[in-house]
Amino acid sequence: MGCIVVTIDGPAASGKTSVSRGLAQKLGWKWVSTGAFYRGLGYMAQQTQVDIKNEDELVALVKSDNWSVQMNDENTNFIFNDQDVTEFIFQEEVGTLASQVSGYPKVREALLEAQRALASEDYNLVAEGRDCGSVVFPTAPLKVYLTARSESRAQRRAEEQGKDLESTIEAQKQRDQQDASRKAAPMQVPEGAHVIDTSELTLDQVVQKVEDLVQKHIN
Repeated sequence: MGCIVVTIDGPAASGKTSVSRGLAQKLGWKWVSTGAFYRGLGYMAQQTQVDIKNEDELVALVKSDNWSVQMNDENTNFIFNDQDVTEFIFQEEVGTLASQVSGYPKVREALLEAQRALASEDYNLVAEGRDCGSVVFPTAPLKVYLTARSESRAQRRAEEQGKDLESTIEAQKQRDQQDASRKAAPMQVPEGAHVIDTSELTLDQVVQKVEDLVQKHIN
């Protein structure tokens, strides 16, 4: 039995993490956030004082044996130097570093093998990120792209991280600009993806919409 992959992409705070996790739990599938790879790399660079602008040094970090990713239907855990640092890599400042390192073609290529390897086992997978459907798993039988109004996304992120709305909006604008303008795999709607605007929907409503698509297109 081969691995079935459902991809869920979208900009920051569009709901893709919560939706993809909820979907994986309902289906009993594994769940991976490919963004954890870039966040983890940004965190490692920060901790080891690697120059964030040095692509070759970043690639060397990727190829080191100091990190790994562990997944289930609830979390994508990032392990660095035998320590689970997941709680640190999802801080907003690390997200900014992640957006920077993700702009390097050699870095993306180095991480691609590790990301795709997660779909090589005998289980089904829900994968979320910014290029899962377009680059990482371009042949996935179901691709979903979540979007939301900028104000809605900023409000969600501010509430999640306990930060003020104004600074969150500025950080989000910077992140969106970096993701959309990078030369290597810029954020885009994957070909053939189902686009869902989550601005006025609850988490449960979005999960149900995606689950309905799974039942229609895969089962």
